[in-house]
Amino acid sequence: MNLRNWFNGTFASKLDFAGRDFAGLEWAGAKYTFGEIDARSNRMARALAARGLAKGDRLCVYLANCIEFIDLYLASVKTGIIFVPVNILYRDREMSHILSDAEPKLLVTAKELPELLAEAATQSGEALPEVALDDDDAAALVYTSGTTGVSKGAMLTHRNFAVNATNLISTWKITDADRLLLAPPLFHVHALGNGLHAWLIARCHMRLLERFDHNTALQQFQGFQPTLFFGVPAMYVRLLETPPDAAKAIGKGMRLFVCGSAPLPAQILEEFRSLFGHTILERYGMTETLMNISNPYDGERRPGSVGLPLPNVEVKIITPEGKVAADGETGELWLRGPNIFKGYWKREDATQAAFVDGWFKTGDIGSRAADGYYTLSGRRSDLIISGGFNIYPREIEEFLMEQPEVEEAAVVAEQDRVRGEVPVAYVVWKAEPVQLEQRCREKLASFKVPRRFETIDKLPRNALGKVQKHLLVRPS
Repeated sequence: MNLRNWFNGTFASKLDFAGRDFAGLEWAGAKYTFGEIDARSNRMARALAARGLAKGDRLCVYLANCIEFIDLYLASVKTGIIFVPVNILYRDREMSHILSDAEPKLLVTAKELPELLAEAATQSGEALPEVALDDDDAAALVYTSGTTGVSKGAMLTHRNFAVNATNLISTWKITDADRLLLAPPLFHVHALGNGLHAWLIARCHMRLLERFDHNTALQQFQGFQPTLFFGVPAMYVRLLETPPDAAKAIGKGMRLFVCGSAPLPAQILEEFRSLFGHTILERYGMTETLMNISNPYDGERRPGSVGLPLPNVEVKIITPEGKVAADGETGELWLRGPNIFKGYWKREDATQAAFVDGWFKTGDIGSRAADGYYTLSGRRSDLIISGGFNIYPREIEEFLMEQPEVEEAAVVAEQDRVRGEVPVAYVVWKAEPVQLEQRCREKLASFKVPRRFETIDKLPRNALGKVQKHLLVRPS
């Protein structure tokens, strides 16, 4: 069943028992009914069609969280356009590859948006003509870096998104009585795949924030009085600054706090439980798979564990020797299920390398306890996750090596209380660096800029010449 059909169920059921069209979304101080959201996206779809976009074309969207982002996504889903969200922290270097690879028919940024909105305003908000859509059609193309630094587009289908949302709705008991406060960026599958789809299919009430701001977070919780919140570890660290009386009051009205996109330190979970009276529910997902494993809604939410497989998601752990691991034995997590992506855009080689007999090799290392709980212990690659964003050191290293002052460079993760991990660069210099950090900020997303540049005489290497990065990491 395609997403258009799923969402039509919400838009067709937009009236309450008194026959009134009720609000489904709050944005920037305004409220919008599901009927208005439906009509807005219909007008946007007609505006895109007038620009020549049709089923299978790619639409790149480079916007911060806003209602127009939702308009564009729904317009794409309804017409079969493939939606390509782009991280707004990306700069020209990163953007150029995505635009070259995705070959979009249209790129929408904050600069171009007003003209497109003016065109949409002249269109009809009535229901759109039917389009032949299959549940295996790509709904979105979400770019995720590889360990080689080459960014690949993961093709997520209508089925992937629908299965993921229905899994979360049933597992986390999301209903139309919930009030969802959504702060993560919509260009990330955390908010797009989980938040947006759960909201639309469960038909709950959502307040969308442009971003999480710890200075105003308390007012958002007190003003909106949510029952449901999706966040990343860095957000929960900031929420620990909430005064105890206010935290207790917020906790009384909340039903569920969910955390993902990066490992949640057990200490933060315990501190949050003491302050808010809630045990954060931690889960595990990926861009290519959406959600895979979750701590239970009812039952033990185990600190340090990501929990149990979601419905219809199969998990096995493969040892370095290629055998299925026994309970307690460490290996790589492999996944299979209807949530797994279709493949990498125009990268059949990468797609074939990622799958074995229908099982997706995640690259994440973990183990399974005897009672079925999974714990992640690291990554096969040297991926850095900072504030929920994936950072592959190779990309930063390649940029540093382009600079005239740099002889060699290696980038590793350093633990950080707020962001989980941050990148640190170890550099062998040819000459004294001049404004290197500023050059990084001009060419790389801000979360990829090294926290520090450590000077080193030479990089440690093994007999095969491979850099031994573990020798560069400072002891915790």
